[in-house]
Amino acid sequence: MNGLLESVKQNAEIVLEFAAVIAFLFVFALLLEKWGQKRRGVKEKIFTTRKTAMIGMFSAIAMILHLFDFPLFFIPGFYKLDFSELPILIGSFAFGPAAGVMMEFVKILLKLCVKGTSTAFVGDLANFVVGCSFILPASAVYSFRKSRKSAIFGCILGTAVIICFGALFNAVYLLPAFSKLYGMPLEVILEEGAKVNPLVREGSIVSFVAACVAPLNFIKGACVSVVTLLVYKPLSPIIKGEHS
Repeated sequence: MNGLLESVKQNAEIVLEFAAVIAFLFVFALLLEKWGQKRRGVKEKIFTTRKTAMIGMFSAIAMILHLFDFPLFFIPGFYKLDFSELPILIGSFAFGPAAGVMMEFVKILLKLCVKGTSTAFVGDLANFVVGCSFILPASAVYSFRKSRKSAIFGCILGTAVIICFGALFNAVYLLPAFSKLYGMPLEVILEEGAKVNPLVREGSIVSFVAACVAPLNFIKGACVSVVTLLVYKPLSPIIKGEHS
């Protein structure tokens, strides 16, 4: 914990950016949820005691899955795949987009408490933002109309958004940030991709994100979506406390 507090002090600027992004996405998710309730003609509390408890439980499960990340053969070793969005998407379908953003945040907070940060919070911010880019559209569509068709469409939309946003975010922010953080020329980072993936052209950040980042996020989005669509309906009454 002392090490985490020291990291916060040393990287106060990124922590403040992180806080601003969290606040923006949370407010945006609240507005989406209110809109969804209005479309369905219902009025529910955004957070109840049960929702808060379930957010904590799903966040803890997500944090554990986040710790068990693993590399893939076609991407450099500093990128890893994890399925921490699975419990968060299930929880977001049950409790709405605002709960999804909260779960993403609590997941990262728990991970920082358990493992700390090795990227001066840059990687943690990226995981949070990219995770939200998948969770928010998927859960928002489902909150507008709770049906199997909207769940499928929401998952497809969420997967498309995480692929596009993840590639753009890496090209514009994350890769340059890592280059600056580690004092490593961007070309050297891109070369790591070219070593393991022949589709990455030397010095081309576009081919890097297209051949490495986009497929990684496609695999994550597709796998999480399929499992969620299979298990959500039977789990829903238990999650919401509606079982007899």
